[in-house]
Amino acid sequence: ADSSTINLVGFAVPEAANKAIAKAWAKTADGKDVEFVTSYGPSGDQSRAVASGLKADYVHFSVPTDVTRLVDAGLVSKDWDQGKDKGVVSTSVVVFGVPKGNPNHVKDWDDLIKTGAQVVTPNPASSGAARWNALAAWGQVIANGGTEADAQEYVTKLYGNVVSLPNSGRDATTAFTSGTGNVFLTYENEAILARQNGEDFDYVIPPTTLKIENPGAVLNGATPRAAEWLKFVLSEEGQTQFALKGFRPIDGAKVDVDEVEGANDPSKPFPEVKKLITVSDTFGSWSDLTKKYFAENTGVITQIIAKSGKAQ
Repeated sequence: ADSSTINLVGFAVPEAANKAIAKAWAKTADGKDVEFVTSYGPSGDQSRAVASGLKADYVHFSVPTDVTRLVDAGLVSKDWDQGKDKGVVSTSVVVFGVPKGNPNHVKDWDDLIKTGAQVVTPNPASSGAARWNALAAWGQVIANGGTEADAQEYVTKLYGNVVSLPNSGRDATTAFTSGTGNVFLTYENEAILARQNGEDFDYVIPPTTLKIENPGAVLNGATPRAAEWLKFVLSEEGQTQFALKGFRPIDGAKVDVDEVEGANDPSKPFPEVKKLITVSDTFGSWSDLTKKYFAENTGVITQIIAKSGKAQ
């Protein structure tokens, strides 16, 4: 690959947005004649593939630990998240996808643990989206005055109602729209994009939910065009393209969007969440929470899923 080729490796969900951003960038001097070689899939799987040798100049993952894996491997600089945007390139919130008309009247998290709820959410072993979903479920209990024991009880009941654990957030969307389950946990942007693509379902933003912050990083030794690409991704135009595909603009970003097709209210696509929680405020560092909740054999949520018998 020459300097005008960028190898982009990402998680499945933002593929359409990245394509739109690349198209807009191609109209600028920096982006002219740049070609992309892309690979998309479950975030954790993609991160491990790059660590094992998959060529990448720029990565766009679901969770920060998928980038820090590459830092540990010497492939990404240790200061990748020290800039103004803290390494975040796209944001969203956790929502509930429901059948058209919301026949089961799903409004809040308690509705997901009722008898008859059939939940679709991806598997945290491979999917970053799944980890955001699980943390949202846990964190909303704490944010509303519950204890750690209350949160564990809630999440245990939630996974007891899970009927499908697909590999990625995109696979979870496909499972739900193909008829599996009657509610699925997803990114707001993933729900909006699916509706843009003709899927006919509704989505609900619960009163308390989690802010999703997806990282992007340029690899050591990457073509200089990759740094120029990241700069454009963070620009007003880049964030506008993200917004048009259903992502919420990163903090401080100005975007020029009249309406977003597929949103509940296209003219007001990103309503304020009543109680928006963040990972840093609720759980601390990603390093610590990953060990506590998602360690392969000892993580609290890993063990809950294993005991549920839903994961292979």
